Amino acid sequence: MSSSSLPVKAPAGRKRKRSTDNQSFLSSLPWIGPALLLILAIVVFPAGYMIYNSTRKISSVGTDLKSVGFDNFATIFSDPVLPRILLNTFFWVVSVVLITVILSLALAQFLHKPFPGRTLVRMAVVVPWAASVVMTTTVFYYGLDPNYGIFNHFFVQIGLMDEGFGWTKNAVPAMAVSVIVAIFVSIPFTTYTLLAGLQAVPTETLEAARMDGAGRWKTYIFVVLPQLRSALAVSVLINIINVFNNLPILKIMTGSIPGNDADTLMTYIFKVLQFDRRLDLSSALSVLNFAIVLVIVAIYLKTVKPMDEV
Repeated sequence: MSSSSLPVKAPAGRKRKRSTDNQSFLSSLPWIGPALLLILAIVVFPAGYMIYNSTRKISSVGTDLKSVGFDNFATIFSDPVLPRILLNTFFWVVSVVLITVILSLALAQFLHKPFPGRTLVRMAVVVPWAASVVMTTTVFYYGLDPNYGIFNHFFVQIGLMDEGFGWTKNAVPAMAVSVIVAIFVSIPFTTYTLLAGLQAVPTETLEAARMDGAGRWKTYIFVVLPQLRSALAVSVLINIINVFNNLPILKIMTGSIPGNDADTLMTYIFKVLQFDRRLDLSSALSVLNFAIVLVIVAIYLKTVKPMDEV
């Protein structure tokens, strides 16, 4: 018998390691079991049911008629409004996340410095995060009303405008205002995440940079920012997911605009479900939305590698 036909045995060390890993998993199962069941119930099952519905033909009253394969996906990809919706979604996510991170970096750096009343200021920053997103957006919406909105009244009083403007009646200004509101409600979480990262930067590292002659900006860019990589990665990732899947802000701010000029994927899914009563098409759009988020997250994690050491 030739040597090439002999079975290859796995090293004993590898077998022991695999057995130890299995034993560790089984011993931890009573502790992580409830969490796994919860994830299965509220994440895996709905996602699976959504994918199933995307391959069915469902009537307007919710009756499952038959399987249609990928016909629903062919319908949404042939929709002429889809490119505009994807472009709106890209603008919405990139602008909100980018501006939020930049402003939060500056605010976290400010809150990291000692000054009188710092505790009160830190507590005040939490308010937009603690308040309901729907309530906050509604306040902005009525404040921008062209007839009795407080913001329009203020702009007229200081001479910036001659009369009230319908900010939420046109696609471009409505999207711009929605971005501002989203930034306003996203800053607290991002700021506190980055503030926690700043507090973890060793004082000895900063002192060593000063002793080496590094100025304030060089110290921040080449010493502090690399130390904030994990905090930045978490805050950016969470913001991408939250903003991408955000519905309340855009629904309130752009819901009265006819057509799809101000729609993102989330608001378009809502319109298809609410007005067209097409559960099958909205499920296919939801699968597309879910797939895009997964791809973005995978690319981001592969590129940034937040868990690697600095």
